[in-house]
Amino acid sequence: MNQLLQDMYVHQEWADAEHWRAIRAWPAARDSEPLRQRLHHIHQVQRMFAWALGDRTARPTPTTPADFATFDDLNVYARRAHDQIRQMLSGLTAARLAETVVMPWFPTRCELTVESALAQMAMHSHYHRGQNSLILRELGGEPPTTDFIVWHWKGRPAPDWAG
Repeated sequence: MNQLLQDMYVHQEWADAEHWRAIRAWPAARDSEPLRQRLHHIHQVQRMFAWALGDRTARPTPTTPADFATFDDLNVYARRAHDQIRQMLSGLTAARLAETVVMPWFPTRCELTVESALAQMAMHSHYHRGQNSLILRELGGEPPTTDFIVWHWKGRPAPDWAG
């Protein structure tokens, strides 16, 4: 897999972990239903992409935020999504990246290369982290700076989910 995509996925998990830690630290954010819904959405979509770009043997069961009793339960779901992503990425070859896949959740045929779908998955998460940052700030919290360039500047740190 090309280095940029590899970096995008290490960055994605780092940025997701930074957001989870910032939200966890601010009670109003931790209890925010819009944040809870979007956090769930981010990680459910990540799971669906990992399945769609992987071997498609065990389709993930769709869940709702209500399926997770606590913030910490939802956090476990998020962390496991990243486990699935890493597992899916570990089996990708250059030939697989060039293959075309059909994204099954679109109402009409949507096909793109595996490489393009991987870029979409990372950008989708990035988009929603931006929305979450706005809500966190509106609730009085301080969103982390998780730009890709900042991650590089900080020495490309590993995700810190516990912080």
